[in-house]
Amino acid sequence: MKFHDKLNFDDFIGAHTILYGEANTKKTYYTAKFVQYLTDIKKVNPKEISILDFAPQLSNIRGLKIGGKIEDFFPQSIRCNNILFEGEIIPPRLNANNKKELYRYAQMNFEKTNVILNLFNENPTPFLIINDISIHLHLGDKKCLLESIKKPNTFFGNSYYGSSISRNFAIFFSLKEKRSVKYLLNRVDNAYITHT
Repeated sequence: MKFHDKLNFDDFIGAHTILYGEANTKKTYYTAKFVQYLTDIKKVNPKEISILDFAPQLSNIRGLKIGGKIEDFFPQSIRCNNILFEGEIIPPRLNANNKKELYRYAQMNFEKTNVILNLFNENPTPFLIINDISIHLHLGDKKCLLESIKKPNTFFGNSYYGSSISRNFAIFFSLKEKRSVKYLLNRVDNAYITHT
């Protein structure tokens, strides 16, 4: 289904939802708006909302606008249960010059995302928000991630699913990413594609 501004955020409470699509199609923006809806309209206690932000910093790489955090679109999200890692996420395909670098960056990212995912699993909250799921799926196990997604009563996340971020040495890497994302999309309550 296509995601659009007129969708009722109320329908996503008590469900597991993933937005997916190309880079720069407002996935993070809509995810941040859902967090804002929970805190400002539904008056959910911010500490009951865990945010795992796997996205790289907002930047322009090779002419593509990439990344962006929930906090960039809703600064008050810092009141939520943000589970943080040290350092930054490196967009593997855009920063790597070869396959070896690609997997090195993906491994570094996985080590960060896996730590905070495990912290959530140890102490889950009723609401879970994940920004940029595909970063974890580069090397992470899709079945384990699905278990985490199913733990809370409400899950809302987003994932890159496209072809704009591509490199010749990353064809298999991108194919695995797409398959893993598709696996999740087929197992959640709602999957919406985003467009510019």
